[in-house]
Amino acid sequence: MSEISKFFHVVTFGCQMNVHETEKIKGKLASLNMKETLDIKKADVVVFNTCCIREKAEDKAYNQIVKMKKLKEKNPNMIIVVCGCMPQQPKGKYNLKEKLPFVDVIVGTHNVNSIADHVKALLGERKRVYEIIEKPVASMDTPNCIRDDKYNAYVNIIYGCNKFCTYCIVPHVRGREQSRPAKEIYEEVKDLVQNKGYRFITLLGQNVNSYGKDLKSKMTFASLLESLCKIEGDFKIKFMTSHPMDFGEDLIKVMKNENKVAKALHLPVQSGSSKILFKMNRHYDIKHYMSLIKKVKRAIPEISLSTDIIVGFPGETEKDFNQTLKLLKKVKYDQVFAFMYSKRTGTPACEFADQIDEKVKNVRLNKLLRLQKIIEKDQNKKYFNKTYNCLIKFVNGVTMGITDGGKDIYIPNYKYKNENYFASVKVEEIRDHKLSGVIDE
Repeated sequence: MSEISKFFHVVTFGCQMNVHETEKIKGKLASLNMKETLDIKKADVVVFNTCCIREKAEDKAYNQIVKMKKLKEKNPNMIIVVCGCMPQQPKGKYNLKEKLPFVDVIVGTHNVNSIADHVKALLGERKRVYEIIEKPVASMDTPNCIRDDKYNAYVNIIYGCNKFCTYCIVPHVRGREQSRPAKEIYEEVKDLVQNKGYRFITLLGQNVNSYGKDLKSKMTFASLLESLCKIEGDFKIKFMTSHPMDFGEDLIKVMKNENKVAKALHLPVQSGSSKILFKMNRHYDIKHYMSLIKKVKRAIPEISLSTDIIVGFPGETEKDFNQTLKLLKKVKYDQVFAFMYSKRTGTPACEFADQIDEKVKNVRLNKLLRLQKIIEKDQNKKYFNKTYNCLIKFVNGVTMGITDGGKDIYIPNYKYKNENYFASVKVEEIRDHKLSGVIDE
C-alpha cells in the first residue's frame, strides 16, 4: 500500500464514552493497515475526538485544532478529522465548517464509524467532507478496537439520554436512549474476559439504569448484570453512570449478592439543594437521593461512593451552596468530581437570568474541593489494617493493587513479576492520600 497513509494519531477530549469511542476509531483506521504514532507531526491522519459538555473542554479542543493549521501548511497531504460532540451541537459556539477550512473531515457523534471510509476516499480524491447526521444510527461495532488499557475494558451498553437536564447538551449531541442487545453485550464481555484476559469490565452509558427500556425484551440493567456475572472467569464488573431517578432496589440487590459486581457506585447528585435540583430538571430531590444512599450503605457497608457536583448553577445562593457542603459531610464520598457551571448554547439554563458571577463560582468550587480533601483523608482511615481483594498491576514501574472502588494501594516490597491477577492486599500504612500495603499470601 505504497500510496496509502501509514500513520495516525488520535487526540481525545472528554468522558469515558469518548475514550472508548477513540479505541473504536483506532481500530477502524488500523483496518486500513495504518499504524498509530504518538508524534502528531509524523501522522498522516490526525483525528480530534471532541467534547462540548463544558466550555473549558470545548475551548481546549478548538485551540488545539487551530494550531494544526501551521502543521497542515507544512504537510498539505495530512488529513485532519474533527469528530464527536462539538460538530454535533445544533447551536455550537464555533462554526467548525466555516472557521476550520483546513480540516478535511467533520463528522458528528452518530457517524463516527464512517471516519475510516472518508479517510480512505480522501487518499484518492482530495475532497472535503462535512457530514452531520441528526438521527442516531446503529452503534459502531467493536471487535477491532485498539484498547489503551490492558487491565480495564470499556463496553457500551446504552447510547444517548432522555433526561434533558437544563444544563446538559448530551441529549442534543448524543440523541435519545438506544440500548444494545443483551446478547451482543454478553458475547463482547465473554470475549474480553475469556480470550483477551481483561479483569475489569466497565459498562458505559449516559444513564446505565435506563438500559432495556427501549427494547422489546424485559431485560433491565439489573438483570443484564446478573447475566454477565454468569460468564466464567475471574473478573469484576463496574458501571457508569447511574441516574438517581432510575436507580432501584433491584440493582442494589444484585450489587450486594453478586461477587463479580464491584462494590463501587458513582451516583451523581449535582447539588445538595432540592431547589437547584428542580431548576436542573433532575427529577428527584435531596430526600430521595439520601434515601438511596442510606439503602446502599445499609445493604453494602463496604461500598465506595463517588459523585458529580456542579457549583454555581444559575440561582444558587449561599444557602443552596452550603446545603451541598452539608451533603458532602453527611454522605462522606470517597471521590467527588466537581465543576463550575458552564453555559451551553442550546440548553435552557443558558438563558436563565440569574447567572452566577465567575469569581463567586471559583470561590465556591475551591471551598468545596478543600472540604472534600479533608473528607477523603478521613475516609482513608477506614482502610487501615484491612485486607482487600485487589487487581495487581504495574504502573510506571510501581506495583499497585486496585480495589473495587478504584483505590490504589502501593505495594513497595513486591518480589514477583506477576500482574493482572486478583490477590488479597493488606493496608499497613496511610500517609496523607496514599495507601501502602503488602500482598497477603
